[in-house]
Amino acid sequence: MMRLHTRLWLVGLLGLAFMLPGPEKELEIGAKAPLVDLKMRDVSGKMLSLKDVAGENGLLVIFSCNTCPWVAAWEDRYLIVAQKAKELGIGMIAVNPNEAYRDRGDGFEDMQRRAKEKGYTFPYVLDEGSKLADAFGATRTPHVFLFNKDLVLVYRGAIDDNARNPEAVKHHYLLDAMEALAAGKPIPVATTRSIGCTIKRVES
Repeated sequence: MMRLHTRLWLVGLLGLAFMLPGPEKELEIGAKAPLVDLKMRDVSGKMLSLKDVAGENGLLVIFSCNTCPWVAAWEDRYLIVAQKAKELGIGMIAVNPNEAYRDRGDGFEDMQRRAKEKGYTFPYVLDEGSKLADAFGATRTPHVFLFNKDLVLVYRGAIDDNARNPEAVKHHYLLDAMEALAAGKPIPVATTRSIGCTIKRVES
């Protein structure tokens, strides 16, 4: 029975992961962060922009949500990443772009509950109309974008290479990129494939 449940879980995730992506092209490595002054409502009630959150050594943006099983699989690692980001002087922000799911678990009050339940130590903001996700060309949740101190993109993709089992991770893509960035070294792997649920945009 356990094996059957595992297979069904994986099939469900794969089905969500390989739906058609959003309409925009992903931000290229070397590109400047767009819409850095766009104010978005944080779960604290404050209005924050990417520029507000950026640290002295850079900025980490994670497109995330409440309703995706891929997010749930990686979510405990958000706190590890946030602690490392703080140590390295890198600002971190999670962004919920699921405009079409505001009444299905991705509304602002849902986000507040999620942040409290999971103990988020970083801003979690609502991306109205998926504006920021569109500008980034973000397609999935989670989808990671790491910028240097000049807000130039240096890493894009997944957190690591094993969502299901943190003990089996062989490549810590994001943490390695953050360490290299803070040390002024080349990013070992600049792009990886983002695996997750498609962002739920409202059709225009």
